[in-house]
Amino acid sequence: MEKEASIPTRKTLLGVPYDHYRMADGADLYVTPFGRPFLRHLWPDNWLEPEWFGKSREALQGTSTVYKIKTKPVAGASKDIVVKWCRMGEDVPMDTFTRSKFIETDFNSPYEEFSLLMEMRARARPGTIRTHKPLAIFVPAKRLELWQTGRSKSKIDYKKAKYRDVELDIYRQYILIYEWIKGVASTEAAAAQASQAAGYADANSFALAMLDRSIEDMQQAGFHVLDVKPQHVIVRPKPNGGLLQDRSGRTAYALVDFELLERTPEYEKQAKQERRQTYLERQRDRFQTQERPRSFPPHLHPARIFGVDYVHGDCDSTRGKLWVVGRDPHLFDYFLPERWRRTPRQSLSDSAQVYYTKSKDGIQLVWKVSQVGDPVSAADVPGARAAHGFNSPFEEFAFAFDLAAAGVPTTYPRAIYMLGHHSTLPPEARDLRRYESHRDHRMPDGSPVLQRERNYITIWGFWNGTDDVVAGEETRRRHCRGINGLQALADGRIDAAQLEAATAKMARLLAGAGVASTGLLGTHFLLTLSPEDELLRDPDGTLAVRLCNFELLRRLD
Repeated sequence: MEKEASIPTRKTLLGVPYDHYRMADGADLYVTPFGRPFLRHLWPDNWLEPEWFGKSREALQGTSTVYKIKTKPVAGASKDIVVKWCRMGEDVPMDTFTRSKFIETDFNSPYEEFSLLMEMRARARPGTIRTHKPLAIFVPAKRLELWQTGRSKSKIDYKKAKYRDVELDIYRQYILIYEWIKGVASTEAAAAQASQAAGYADANSFALAMLDRSIEDMQQAGFHVLDVKPQHVIVRPKPNGGLLQDRSGRTAYALVDFELLERTPEYEKQAKQERRQTYLERQRDRFQTQERPRSFPPHLHPARIFGVDYVHGDCDSTRGKLWVVGRDPHLFDYFLPERWRRTPRQSLSDSAQVYYTKSKDGIQLVWKVSQVGDPVSAADVPGARAAHGFNSPFEEFAFAFDLAAAGVPTTYPRAIYMLGHHSTLPPEARDLRRYESHRDHRMPDGSPVLQRERNYITIWGFWNGTDDVVAGEETRRRHCRGINGLQALADGRIDAAQLEAATAKMARLLAGAGVASTGLLGTHFLLTLSPEDELLRDPDGTLAVRLCNFELLRRLD
């Protein structure tokens, strides 16, 4: 066991860090920070071994499959745990009133349950909400038939679409492991007897009072349980009579059972706004973070390519790679492909794969499939373009920052994503020049950052104002927006002469910075519309232009 358990993979799923252990038989164990000190107790051999499990388990109240188990002794000591089979994808057995009120209710996936619980614990007022601690999630290797699971494929598909950063297998079981809490349910006889000594009129009034109090405390934290029950409230009778009290002198309690825990609608809206605002502020300060490389999470690394700082790491969900601009590791998760790759998108080009989308965090992005390595024939395109070829994503980002430093307005580079699967274009058909020129730029594992068998996507900020302005005005939501020159012409906002003048202006700005484009088009720069829907102009009266295409740029020297 010790050999298998010695090299976990660190993963963060729905905001919760896990140590992921892959068993020899293909089973998986995800251990939370609460569970790390008890890893040996949590190893399945120490509680799920059939003979031990059969004689050591104690079935607990409820409609789910849940047991209290004393683990095998480890270093002379056992540990009491609660194991619960996750019911995600199954129908929720609730009364008619509850079902009519929450008709779309579904059981949480194991990762949702732990994530929501950890968030509620963190948000609760000090001394109010106590819960049993989430220790680990165990996923046995055995795959069941669908009829054996009781799951709905549509329910599981919904979960997978909603949370693409976690892998859910409809054919495997998920067992949640919690720490055991000493005490009894507020509805049990021991609690009833102790409550009378504590001054409650009867057992029923005590159980309802504790339930109401727990509901209020959860509401304060922004959460509720859809099928809340008095037996989910745990109290502790004292040996000499009465009930254990908290620091405020009230009856202490703890909560269990979170398979139907969710944010309140009010907090759900607030949480999305807060996450987006946090992103905007961190994006504004992405190069000013004080964090040092040694303080980065183990799965992330600082990188510097062509003078641009990145936070680099793996995309576990796709086996891809990601470089996020800046020095702030907290920005990394915002650009994981599952946050934006499958969200509704709008095509922005008839000739290239360029799309606008709003990520799951409400962040407006533009992503573009890089053409680096695509063959360029002088017979099909102007000679200068064929001679130069397409820039790599890393060159594009370097150009963007260099031009901005030289006073040329540009859109904002955010991240570079290397897809996990191989390109359909044969490697021998590639234009190899960029791969040769980039060969000295390496990832921490020694592999090149630019690989001819992979495709790349560049991610850009949607132009709606400078980072400083957008971060400061988020609550007012009064932002400008960009429109490319050709679209402005098509919409009748400018005429052909104005488009020509704007294109010439963009070319002059580039030349002043020592840069030229091998094929500058009206789609390669943006004009800016004010919140009042008027085109912005520079102090000299000419249309304000902002470069948004960098794949054909070259240095004049």
